[in-house]
Amino acid sequence: MSYQYDLFVIGAGSGGVRASRVAASKGYKVAVAEGSALGGTCVNVGCVPKKLFVYGSEYGHGFDEAAGFGWSHKGVKFNWSVLRDNKNKEIERLNGIYGNLLGNAGVELISGYASFVDEHTVMVDGKTYTAERILIAVGAKPFIPEFNGSDLVVSSNEMFFLEELPKKALVVGGGYIAVEFAGILNGLGVETSLAYRGDQLLRGFDQDVRDFASEEYSKSGIDVRLNTDVESIELADAANPNGVRVVHFKGGHAEEFGLILYATGRVPNVASLALDKAGIKTGKNGAVIIDNNFTTSAKSVFALGDVTDNIQLTPVAIKEAMALIAYWFDGKEVDFDYDNIPTAVFSQPAIGTVGLTEQEAEKRGLDFRVYQTDFRPMKHTLSGGTSRSLMKLLVNNTDDKVIGAHMVGDYSGEIIQGLGIAIKAGATKADFDDTVGVHPTSAEEFVTFSAASLKKK
Repeated sequence: MSYQYDLFVIGAGSGGVRASRVAASKGYKVAVAEGSALGGTCVNVGCVPKKLFVYGSEYGHGFDEAAGFGWSHKGVKFNWSVLRDNKNKEIERLNGIYGNLLGNAGVELISGYASFVDEHTVMVDGKTYTAERILIAVGAKPFIPEFNGSDLVVSSNEMFFLEELPKKALVVGGGYIAVEFAGILNGLGVETSLAYRGDQLLRGFDQDVRDFASEEYSKSGIDVRLNTDVESIELADAANPNGVRVVHFKGGHAEEFGLILYATGRVPNVASLALDKAGIKTGKNGAVIIDNNFTTSAKSVFALGDVTDNIQLTPVAIKEAMALIAYWFDGKEVDFDYDNIPTAVFSQPAIGTVGLTEQEAEKRGLDFRVYQTDFRPMKHTLSGGTSRSLMKLLVNNTDDKVIGAHMVGDYSGEIIQGLGIAIKAGATKADFDDTVGVHPTSAEEFVTFSAASLKKK
């Protein structure tokens, strides 16, 4: 059977763009359908603008810390609209770059949201397109539970375009998006509370990291409220829909906030895809079910990235796209290692992690040892700040290989990237010990761990 395209990609996010560009560069006829801005969540309402906001918010603490180094900063003030609008300009620039990348690769860009007609056919704005292969790369979207007053909250999407900053804000959630935005708001001078219904933030991270980070968030000025859940929300003044919200917490307490952000997870963005028409099976939260080679229950349809609800990270989607292209066109079976993926949480302080947590290593029944330290960074000997950093290394006793590294503190994301290479390459604790440290840095702690740093189980 003859098709219009060799590959039709639904979604021009990080994974979809990479797959389409590489496929087109190999001489295949490729089209991408995107109904929103190019670049997906990461470029438009995710990691890129969020990191820009983190940079902006860090100056709030930096000005305070500068006094110990001799800097006077009287009269300093923050203008939200400048940060927001400069961010918008940068995202527009990146959108243009993504468009050029697709165009230069020979990918046809179709503007609009696609839905399935059958396993080889999709429809965009009433027009049908056929393809030998179809790739679903539509990502995920914020999830807000329904309750009385849920229409009065915002998601992370809206946070990037606020008309003005509130004087007081409530962030609801305990994951990385919640702690990152709590840090952003706090750094920008907003009185910020972080409410989570569980007994500890950052589920899935190493327990020592969770405990340490939570304490540091509180020290930075965030009002961390654990075991706290929202009952309902209402307007303080019904005649002013943009005004103050009254939050009624379970337990009877009520409090007013100018903004309420719900960062309570993300779900696969599949509602408008009509997956059933192509016989595509879904699982929890609507996630597209795939096998080890990213193939769905419809053999001509594939999926990768956040829509599969696996590991929701941009670099993972890009690597999955490359693995899928190699499988299609080079016959290489996918062998994706999801164990040793370096990742960072750009909270304040930041978190960097790669490999196994102590709890995961225990569940796997491994014989391992843990090196751990926390300390006051050199910077704060003059700044007067009370922030501390945590570093942790897990080593397999069987072969001396480092199987996990975790850090809370400045530059964690930058530091953990290098450790990710070492752990991926199979470095041993002896290799770490034989490496000369860069002095004076926090990073050198990872190559100077001694028996004195061993954690007692």
